[in-house]
Amino acid sequence: MHKPVRLPETAAHERIYRALRLQIMHGELAPGQALTLRGLGKAHGVSMTPAREALRRLAAEGALSLSASGRVGTPELSNERIEELAMLRALIEPELASRALPRAHMALIERLQTINMANAEAVVKQDAVGYIRTNLEFHRTLYLRAQAPAMLAIVETVWLQLGPTMRALYGKLRRSEAPPHHRIIIAALKAGDEPGLRLAVRTDVTQGLRHLAA
Repeated sequence: MHKPVRLPETAAHERIYRALRLQIMHGELAPGQALTLRGLGKAHGVSMTPAREALRRLAAEGALSLSASGRVGTPELSNERIEELAMLRALIEPELASRALPRAHMALIERLQTINMANAEAVVKQDAVGYIRTNLEFHRTLYLRAQAPAMLAIVETVWLQLGPTMRALYGKLRRSEAPPHHRIIIAALKAGDEPGLRLAVRTDVTQGLRHLAA
C-alpha cells in the first residue's frame, strides 16, 4: 500500500498562500474575520509551519492584520484608508487601460463582453463573491494587454487589501443590476477613445468605494 505523498513545506506554503490570497481578494472573508493557524492547517491539509509562512506573507502585503497579541485577521479599513486605496486605483488603473488600448483587438473585446455577462449574472443572483471575482477578472484581462507587470502587481496588491471591504460594500449597495461602467469601457475600447476610456475606468474603480467611505 502506497503512503500518501507529502508536499514539501515550500510547496505547501505556496499552495495555501495562493488559495488564501484569492479568497481574500474575492471577498470570501469578511472585514475583521479572524484566522487561526490550526484552522488554516486543517482546512488545507498542511502543518502549522506553511500556514504560518502564508499568513506572514499576506500580512506583509497588507491583506491581513497582525495585532500585538498575535491575533491574525482581515483588516477593517478606516474611511481614510479606503479613500487612499481608491485614489491609488484612480491613478494607476486608467493608465493601465490607456496602455492596453493599442492592443485592444476584437478578441479581447469579445472576451471582456463574455466576462461582463457573467458579472451581470452574479448581480442578478445576489452572488457577492461571484460579482467581485468577475469584476476583477474583467479589469485584469484588460490590464494584461498593457504589458506593464510592475504596475499590475501594485494594483493587485490594492485589490487584495480591499477584498473584504468590497464584500461589505456589495452588501451595503444591494445592487439589482450591474453598473454601466464596464459597458462604457468596452464602447471606448471599440471606438479607440482614450480620454473616454480613462474616465470610464476611473469612475468604475472609485464610485462604489466612495459610497462606502461616505
